[in-house]
Formats: sequence, C-alpha cells, structure tokens
Amino acid sequence: MKKSILLTAIVLLSVSCKEKAKEEVEETEAMTETTTEENQDEWITLFDGTSMENWRGYLMEEMPAEWSIEDGAMAFTPGEQGGKNIISKDTFTNFVLSIDWKISEGGNSGIFWGVFEDPKFPEAYQTGPEIQVLDDAKHPDSFVGEGTHKAGALYDMIAPGNLEAVHPANEWNTCIIEVNHTTNQGKVTLNGTEIVTFPVNGEAWGAMVANSKFKDWEGFGKYPTGHIALQDHGDKVWYKNIKIKKLD
Repeated sequence: MKKSILLTAIVLLSVSCKEKAKEEVEETEAMTETTTEENQDEWITLFDGTSMENWRGYLMEEMPAEWSIEDGAMAFTPGEQGGKNIISKDTFTNFVLSIDWKISEGGNSGIFWGVFEDPKFPEAYQTGPEIQVLDDAKHPDSFVGEGTHKAGALYDMIAPGNLEAVHPANEWNTCIIEVNHTTNQGKVTLNGTEIVTFPVNGEAWGAMVANSKFKDWEGFGKYPTGHIALQDHGDKVWYKNIKIKKLD
C-alpha cells in the first residue's frame, strides 16, 4: 500500500513538473514574441514596396511622375526636366536609416538627411549632407575627389574605408546610415561593412565642411532636424525596404 501511494505521488509530481516546465516555456516564448514586436515597433516604415505615401517631391505637394513602383522598389526614371528630388514627409534629428539601393550602369544618385525645405534652396543638396549612390566602375565621379565621391562616401568629405563593400551596377546594396547629434557621431554601413564614420556637428564638422566644395554654401549642414531626401541625378535608380528608427 505504501509503495502504491509513493508511486502515485511520484507520478503526480512528475506531471506537475512537466506542466510547470511547459508553462515556463510558453511564458518565455510569449515574452520573446512581445520583445520582437516591440523591437519592430521601433522602426518606422518609409517605403514598404506598395505605397509612396510617406514621400513627396522637394518643394512640391505630390510625388513627381518620374518616380514609380517597380517590383516592390521605388524607381526613378529620368524625364525631360531634372530637379525631381523627393523627401520624406516627416523630419528627423537622431536616427538610424536602413535603405536598399540599386543604381543603373554608369549611374549616380544620393541619399540626404537634414534637408531644410525652403524656396531659397532650389535643391535638396544645398542643405542636406549626402551619402553617395554610384556605379563606381563607370561613373566619372568615382575617379575624382580622392575617393570622396565613391559609393557610400560622405560626399566630398570622407571616402569609404572599404572599396570592396559596394556591389556593382544593377545589384542591390543595403545601406545603413546613423546620425546622432547627441553623441556627435555619424556612420555608414554598406552591405554589412562599416565604411565611414564622421562627426555631425561642432568644430570637427565645421572643419570638414570648410575643406569641401560646400564651404561657402549658406545652409549646408546647418539643420540638425530635417527631411530624408533621394536624388534625381538624371540616371535610373531604385530604392526599397526603407525604414528609420529614431534615437534619443
């Protein structure tokens, strides 16, 4: 009788332990899912492959007709007139921007931040610093400026530290741009390789600008808070998977 009671107790204890373990696993999975959802919520989608609702033309109310959606990408096809740059409807200060880009053979474009929209600045590049989008193999810009005009460069200021990171024309590149005015740090990661780091304000930033083509430009790099912009440089270019995370 004692053996039977002991056996029953052991069985009940085993079942109880298994149920508790199961509950702990389910709780852990639930917490993981919640954490994942929270992390995903930190990112703001600027382009999901189906809608350009978060964008408009620079100094325009609507999107220029030259921009369209092709196979889940936002594509620019040059028209008869230039200047069809586009900007994010929202503005950002400290952020991480993740964007995939693909440039046509011999093509040129750019990704800007800190763009201040004002009629006295007809082009987005007059205020916004640029991360270069380029066909390094065939565009003439690749061979001037001591590398500061190559793909991934902080245009005309800092050349990429790794020239092998960029993929060739008509292939996708994943570019991550971080700008943090609080820590005074900016950086560019291209296809998983960190290629550029730079200050974003203060004396060090001013020294870089003073040593570039932008030294006498009234508004260049003067606006910590501004729009993200994509450039019409007269060449076919594609962008997709565009998302941004605000930093404190």
